[in-house]
Amino acid sequence: MSLPQIVLIPGLLNDADLWRDQITGLADIARPRVADITRGSSLGALAEMVLATSEDRFALAGFSLGGIVAQEILRRAPERVTHLALLDTTMLPDTPERAAEREQLIDQASKPGRFHGFGRKLAQSYLAPENRDNADMINRVRAMTQRLGPDVFIRQTRIARPDSRASLTGIICPTLVLCGNHDQLTPPELHRSMASLIPSADLVVLEHSGHLTPLEEPENVTDHLKRLLQRDPVRK
Repeated sequence: MSLPQIVLIPGLLNDADLWRDQITGLADIARPRVADITRGSSLGALAEMVLATSEDRFALAGFSLGGIVAQEILRRAPERVTHLALLDTTMLPDTPERAAEREQLIDQASKPGRFHGFGRKLAQSYLAPENRDNADMINRVRAMTQRLGPDVFIRQTRIARPDSRASLTGIICPTLVLCGNHDQLTPPELHRSMASLIPSADLVVLEHSGHLTPLEEPENVTDHLKRLLQRDPVRK
C-alpha cells in the first residue's frame, strides 16, 4: 500500500525550499508534494490549480498565503482533504490599513531596479528575536524571493484575502493550527481564535519561532505534521 500524499503550499514569495526540511522529514510516512501558487491571479484560481494537480484524496498543509489557499480548497472540495494543517496564516480579510500597506509594497516592487524581497528590516518582523541575526535563515528566505521576483510578488500581493471565519466551522477533518510565539504578522491570538472555530483542531504555538516556523523550528513542525497524519481521517 502506497503512502498517502501530503500537499504542502508555500507562502508569498516562497518556493519548495520553504518546506525542504519537512519534505525530508515526512518521507517515511507520506509522499510530500509542494504546490505551485505563483501563477494564478485569484484565490479561486490558485485553489483550482492545487486541486487539479493533487490526488483524489490528500493531506494538506498551507503556510501563510498558502494557508489562505488551503482554506479555499476546503470550501471547494472538503471531501478530498483527509488532514489539514494551517501554519502562520489568517482567516481574516485585510484591514484598510493592511490593504494600503500592500499597495505601497506593490508600488515599490513595480519600480525599476534590483528587487530586494527580504532584507534585514523585514527579518526583524518575520523572525523570532533569537533568529534575527541568523544569516543562513535570512539568506535562505532571500534566495527564494529573488528566484521568484517582483512579478510573482505583485501577483500574489494583489490576491484578495477573504473572511473565512464562517467556513472554518464546517471543517471536520483532523486539523493542526500552528504558529510561532513571536509571529508579528499572524500572532498567536489569531491562531487561538482560528482553532476555536474548527471543531477538530489542535493548537500548537512554537516558542522559538516568529512567522517562519518551517525554517525556524523545522523538526518541531515536522513532528507536529507527523502527529496530525497519524490521526484517523474522517471517512466519507
